Amino acid sequence: MILLRNLGFSRNGNALVEGASLQLHPGWKVGLTGANGCGKSSFLALLRGELHADRGDLERPPGWVIAHVAQDTPALPDAALEFVLDGDIELRQIERDLRAAEQHHDDLHAGEQIGLLHMRLSEIDGYAAPARAAALLHGLGFTDADFRRPVAEFSGGWRVRLNLARALMCRSDLLLLDEPTNHLDLDAILWLETWLKSYAGTLIVISHDRDFLDGVTSHIVHLENRRMQLFTGNYSACERARAERLANDLAMAEKQRREAAHLQIYIDRFRAKASKARQAQSRIKMLERMGEIAAAHVDTPFTFRFPEPAAFSDPLLLLDRAKVGYGKALILDNVSLSLRPDSRIGLLGRNGAGKSTLMKLLAGQLAPLAGTREEGRNLKLGYFAQHQLEQLRPEETPLWHMIRLEKSLGKSTREQDLRNYLGGFDFRGEMVDTPCGRFSGGEKTRLALALLIRTAPNLLLLDEPTNHLDLEMREALTLALQETEAGMVLVSHDRHLLRATCDELWLVADGRVVPFSGDLDDYAGWLAEQRAADKSGAKPAPRAASGEAVASPKNPALATRRPPLQKDLDKLEAQLAEGQAELESLATRLADPALYVTPDSPLLHTLSQRQAQLAAQLAEAETCWLALVEQIETLE
Repeated sequence: MILLRNLGFSRNGNALVEGASLQLHPGWKVGLTGANGCGKSSFLALLRGELHADRGDLERPPGWVIAHVAQDTPALPDAALEFVLDGDIELRQIERDLRAAEQHHDDLHAGEQIGLLHMRLSEIDGYAAPARAAALLHGLGFTDADFRRPVAEFSGGWRVRLNLARALMCRSDLLLLDEPTNHLDLDAILWLETWLKSYAGTLIVISHDRDFLDGVTSHIVHLENRRMQLFTGNYSACERARAERLANDLAMAEKQRREAAHLQIYIDRFRAKASKARQAQSRIKMLERMGEIAAAHVDTPFTFRFPEPAAFSDPLLLLDRAKVGYGKALILDNVSLSLRPDSRIGLLGRNGAGKSTLMKLLAGQLAPLAGTREEGRNLKLGYFAQHQLEQLRPEETPLWHMIRLEKSLGKSTREQDLRNYLGGFDFRGEMVDTPCGRFSGGEKTRLALALLIRTAPNLLLLDEPTNHLDLEMREALTLALQETEAGMVLVSHDRHLLRATCDELWLVADGRVVPFSGDLDDYAGWLAEQRAADKSGAKPAPRAASGEAVASPKNPALATRRPPLQKDLDKLEAQLAEGQAELESLATRLADPALYVTPDSPLLHTLSQRQAQLAAQLAEAETCWLALVEQIETLE
C-alpha cells in the first residue's frame, strides 16, 4: 500500500501540505482534488521520486512499476505505434536481448537464452503487444494511417495523446495521471473511462472533470488548507460529505441557505417551462442534484453572473441550407438552424466532425459557401474559442484589458469597480496588476471569459470554455450559464456542463447537423455503435454532395477543355488542404503559453510572420480556386 505518516512537503519554499497521514490500498482508484496550487501535482512528483518530503514519511512498495504521462514529447522520427510500444520497458528489453542472442544462434548458450526469452515474452503476452498498442491508439482517436506517421508530424495536442497511450501501454502497478482529459474529446474521454475501470493496478488521477471522476474513482483525497483528507466514494460522495462539514460552520450555514433558496427558485421556474424532451428532463434531474450539493461550494472564490442583455431579436441568428468548408472540401452541408433567445443547444460529434467549423460559421468567421446566414437586428455575439487566448496581450495586465474593453463599449467605469468585477473571477490583489503573459492556461481562460461576459451578449457561442479550468470555476460557470437570459450554443467535453445548461442536443456527423433525440447517455451508446462499426470495417452509405465529381458535359468540344482545368483545380485543392493544415499547426504552436514568457523572442516573431504570410497565400489561392470553378461551370 501507499502509506503517509505526518507527511509535509513544499514547492519553492511554499508549504503545500503539513501533517498528512493516510493509507491508499492496492487497486484503489483515487481522485486527487483541490484548488489550483494546493499541491496536487507536487504530490504526484513526490510519488515519482522527483520531489522530497520536508518531514514525515511516504512509503510505497519498492518493487512497484510506476507509469505517468511525460510532460514533453520531442519531435521524434519514430512511428506512433513504435513510440507507444516503448511504454512497455520490459517488452522492449526482451526484444533487444532476442536480437542480440539471435546473432549468435550457433552458440548453445545463446539457443537456451532465446528459448527463455520467448517464454518470458509469452508470459507477458508480448506477441499481442502491437494489437494492444493499436487498441490504445484507436481508443484515443488515432486512425490506422496514423500508426506509421512519425511523432514529429503530430501537433501538440495529439502528442499529449501519444504520451497518454504510452503510459497506458506500461504494465504498471501504479498509474499517475495529471489532467488526462485536457486534450481529449468526449469520445476519447468515454473510452478512457472504460479502460481505467478495468485497470488492475492502483490509480491516482488529478482531474477537473467531475463526471470523469464520478465514473472512475473509488476514493477522493481532497487537498485544502494544507491538509489531505481521504473520502470513501466518488467525487459526488466527497461533495456531499464536504457540504455536511461546512454546514457545521455557522457563518457558512447561512450562506448555504441563501444559495440553496436562490437555486431552488431557478429550478422551479425551469421545471414549469421545460419540454418533455429527454435532454430537457435530464437537465431537471441535474439541476435538482446541484441543489443538493450547492452547499459544498459556498466557499468558492468565484462570484460572477452574466449581465442581462440590453435587447433581443427573435430569431437571433438564422442559418438556411448553409454549406461550409474550405475551398472545395465541404465540411457541412444543408445546415438549417434557428437560434432564438431561449435556445440552449449542446453540439455533439466525434473529433473532426465539424463542430468548431459550425461555431465559426455561426460566429461569422467563416462565410457560407452556399445558403444564407442571417443576423437578427439586435444580435450581440459572445464567442469564445481557445484561439482567443492569443488575443490577450502578454505584457498587459487584467486591469488594462478591462479598461480597454470598457472604452471600446463607450463606458467610463471606476477602477475600483473593475477591480471588484475581476475579483469575482479570482483576480485579486497583485494578480490584477500582473502581466497576463505569466498566467497559466486556466488563468488566461478565466480572463477571456471575464472579458466576454462583461460585454453582455445575447447569444453565447462557447467552444470548449472549460479547458484548463478547475472544478470550482467550472461549477461557477455552470451556475452562471444556467441563469443567463442569453441564447447559447455549447461545444464541450464536460458532460456535467452539458447536462446542466443545455435543453437540446444537436449531432454533427457525416457532414450534417441534425437534432439528437436522446441525452448524453444515449450519445455514449451511439459512440459505442460507431466504434464497433469502425472496427468491423462497416461504412455508412455514401451520400451525394456538391463536392463530388461533376458529370462530363454533353458537348465533346467543351469536354476536351475540362480535364486540364480539373487537374489544376485538384492541384490547388491539395495546396489549400496542406496550407490549412500548416495554419492549424501554427495556431496550436502560437497557443502555447511558454512561447510568451519572452514576448520578443525570435521564435514568436518567426511563427507570427509565417502565420500572416500563409494566411495571405491561402486567400490568394482561394481566389484562384473560385476562378477555376467558374471556368469549369461554364463548360457544363
